[in-house]
Amino acid sequence: MDDLFSTKEVARFLNINEKMVYALVSEKGLPATKVTGKWIFPRHLVQQWLEANTINYPETATQLPVLQGLLIVAGSNDLLLDRTLGMYNRLNSSHVAVFGNLGSMGGLQALRKNLCHIASSHLLQEDEHEYNFDFAIKELDRAPAVLNFCRREQGILLAKGNPKKISAVADLGRPGIKIVNRSLGTGTRLLFDKELQKAGLKGEKIEGYTTEVARHLDAGLEVLSQRADAAPGIKAVAGLLNLDFIPLRWERFDLMIAKDRFFDENIQCFLGLLHEKEFKDLVTKISGYDLSLSGKMVFPPNSDH
Repeated sequence: MDDLFSTKEVARFLNINEKMVYALVSEKGLPATKVTGKWIFPRHLVQQWLEANTINYPETATQLPVLQGLLIVAGSNDLLLDRTLGMYNRLNSSHVAVFGNLGSMGGLQALRKNLCHIASSHLLQEDEHEYNFDFAIKELDRAPAVLNFCRREQGILLAKGNPKKISAVADLGRPGIKIVNRSLGTGTRLLFDKELQKAGLKGEKIEGYTTEVARHLDAGLEVLSQRADAAPGIKAVAGLLNLDFIPLRWERFDLMIAKDRFFDENIQCFLGLLHEKEFKDLVTKISGYDLSLSGKMVFPPNSDH
């Protein structure tokens, strides 16, 4: 199949010998699975793994253009972030903020390439305690400034009344359950895949696992319209669309900014909103958010700041 590599094909693709392929699987996490005793490698996951593990990037020829009053935010989609960007545009007639919905990994990659001023991200690390730092270190040449935007509750969106009686992630593997998923590279997808693994489920065995939508709201609308029985998503969407919700965890949703751009006027203008009453009042109208860390710098554990 065109979307799968054999061991020989992935060795040719990476320009290494076949023995090294097995070492990369066991030591470096090269994505692979066994079918009838033979290793196979999903092409798109190998390409994603290769990009994620690239450490030597060419210098960017030009910096992000300085366009008076323009603020570009890229990365993970969020309802509160959307409303905050709208508030920024409404309160600052000489400024314009735009958002690129690229997922958390896409936001980091855009920041690396100087395509945005701020990257929004909520990538859960392997220790399942911290967020974003390990991914930023891998993806960026220099550690960014990391400032918290909010904490928010992640879980599973369900139809009102929970007609399929889904009470845990493990129930998604039952016959007759159909889901809709979030895109690869999003923090929500990363968390969902971890939860499926804990429940002993293989995503490919769940109907709808490969059906992806780009935004949290899109996932909620699929459930609301009964085209899916469940979807990974945030509590804010459940509240907005009057859906049922199974909570999984509170997560940290951060903003990452290149340190040499941190004090740019447009960036400081946006960050200043996080301390305003009008921003905090937004959360009284949306469930599933906590602003106790909002606007504060966060640091890797054991750092000396």
